[in-house]
Amino acid sequence: MSSTPRIGRRRALAALAGASLLAGCGFQLRGARPLPFKSVYLGMYQYSELAAAIRREIRANGGTLIAEKPEDAEVRLEVLADLKDKIILALNTQGRVREYQLRQRFAFRLVSKSGQEVMPSTDILLRRDLAFDDTQLLAKQQEEILLYRDMQNDLVQQLMRRLAAARMPDAPPPAAAAKP
Repeated sequence: MSSTPRIGRRRALAALAGASLLAGCGFQLRGARPLPFKSVYLGMYQYSELAAAIRREIRANGGTLIAEKPEDAEVRLEVLADLKDKIILALNTQGRVREYQLRQRFAFRLVSKSGQEVMPSTDILLRRDLAFDDTQLLAKQQEEILLYRDMQNDLVQQLMRRLAAARMPDAPPPAAAAKP
């Protein structure tokens, strides 16, 4: 019985030692990176699930406002493509689908208020494989919905990392005063 408290103390000491080693080496979890602009206009249908997820992530990131009008924003996120696709990967011996591949392509660019391109046209491509069994149709439909939702979450995270890495153009030099 006396060995049980010793084992608990040893584990606690080992955990404390591990935590202090990690803290001493400068390790810290990667937090949200601030976006390099003060306001953004999302050039997409505002009631879509994707737009809502992007809005949530920008607000959670803090420091950047979402403008209602393009002229009120420092930059505009222009969506060039947002496509979901489902292709057949494999058939069984009876000619029925055995496996699908779900794809999502999101293309965008970032443009400053003055019309200067901050980030050129960029594609984010996502793929997930889905094994299919027509005897479990409802379950496979639910799995497909979950995979698309997972792809959307992954898309938003990739988009936020790319937006955080954007380089804002330098401000144009002030016009030289006219000499008399």
